[in-house]
Amino acid sequence: MRKLVCVLWLLPCVYADAQKKTSPSSFANTVTADDLRRHLFIVAGKDMEGRETAMAGQKKAAAYIESQFRSLGLIPGNNGSYQLPYAVYQDSLLSTSIEVNGKTFELDKDFTASVMQSNPAIQRFAEVVFVGYGNSDSTKDDYKGLDVRGKAVLMLAGQNTMESRRGLGNQRADAAQKNGAVAVLIISPSFPRQQKTSPKGNMYLNAFQKTIRPNQFQVSENIAQAIMGDDYAKAKAGTLQPKTYAANLMLSFNKNVNTLESSNVIGVLQGTDLKDEYVFITAHYDHLGKRDTTIYYGADDDGSGTVSVIELAEAFSKAKAAGKGPRRTMVFMTVSGEEKGLLGSEYYTAHPLFPLEKTTVDLNIDMIGRSDASRKKGDSMNYVYVVGDDKVSSDLKTISEATNSRYTKLELDYKFNDPKDPQRIYFRSDHYNFAKRGVPIIFYYDGMLGADYHRPTDTPDKINYDLMAKRAQLVFYTAWEMANRNEMLKRDIPLETPRGF
Repeated sequence: MRKLVCVLWLLPCVYADAQKKTSPSSFANTVTADDLRRHLFIVAGKDMEGRETAMAGQKKAAAYIESQFRSLGLIPGNNGSYQLPYAVYQDSLLSTSIEVNGKTFELDKDFTASVMQSNPAIQRFAEVVFVGYGNSDSTKDDYKGLDVRGKAVLMLAGQNTMESRRGLGNQRADAAQKNGAVAVLIISPSFPRQQKTSPKGNMYLNAFQKTIRPNQFQVSENIAQAIMGDDYAKAKAGTLQPKTYAANLMLSFNKNVNTLESSNVIGVLQGTDLKDEYVFITAHYDHLGKRDTTIYYGADDDGSGTVSVIELAEAFSKAKAAGKGPRRTMVFMTVSGEEKGLLGSEYYTAHPLFPLEKTTVDLNIDMIGRSDASRKKGDSMNYVYVVGDDKVSSDLKTISEATNSRYTKLELDYKFNDPKDPQRIYFRSDHYNFAKRGVPIIFYYDGMLGADYHRPTDTPDKINYDLMAKRAQLVFYTAWEMANRNEMLKRDIPLETPRGF
């Protein structure tokens, strides 16, 4: 009896040793350029209509991915279903207007509204408070000595490029809200607008907020002059201090909130002796959809990652069929909503189906089919950007580099690990929602932000399938190591949070 107990006790060690001696190359080599091409011409084809979140094309893509997971024999990840549905909300502008001292101004000629940030209301103010740039932080407080509770504030446009990219400047709107303002008007010189205000806002996950933000408008210099008179010239020159103006200001805003449904697609390959620990391989399968009849195909972004996940699932399935299955459970997840603000991965990590504390790593693939024309060093046909391997776990970089050195020998470029990266790439794909909750991650990326990025010309005929296959094989080998090593990855590096987002 004792001898039998000893044998059983030794089995996990023997099994682990056998796994380490197993060469994964025969399974990695099933990830081929031809198979990737075949899948991508479907996923990024005309029938998928650009795969916009919550639209018909995205649902067609989800069905295709589900069919592939089912054909591989993966276990449905969501209690018997391959799809994890979640609600998204989208605002639709009905009407908006601004009136100053009885004069009505026109949308896009003299103002635009933040459709997502504003709420239905008719607001009438007898006073408007000019607050300079509206900054309020440790270095400067433009609200010092002012009472703006329940009032409309008028401020100059900021110079921050991140703010201009995000529209009305969330940090300064937050400062206005903190000080009690209920409406924010930001003066902009870019009127009349060349691009008309979209009647639809961006999609979002949470329809119910803890606090209601001030209604937000960008306004022309004409509106600023109607409120401030000749003082606007002083404000523009930077010589005017905060000041309250008597002006009859009416702000009208009305919208509908539409409830839509999207989904993540999840297939699972159960592990063996460490089956209660998890390795995630992820990519986003949504893209920008279509504008009128123009389709945004999204072949590289992120059709390339999507079909790589399918191929990697096949490689691990073949390993298991050959009796060489992974010790940890593999979770293959393609998410939607990335282009709308990382919505699908945000929903999953807020409602995980598998414990995040038992998720050893997320290997995220977002654009691996092209080359970065701006990369002036090394071999443009044999590299990949590796992002985030230095952010959560000190184990990651060592394992990643050793795996690459042994098998794929790609040039690993760490450009986007730089904390001063102006593109802030680390924060811009789905791995970040895992990382901010403490899960170690690696993000694989080709750096293609060039001529075809977010354009209809991102088509599957432009993909370098041989290079894409090699990059996907690196993900396979790395996942193999993560799935079969004895210990989960350490979580020993303080989490980095985005600044200015």
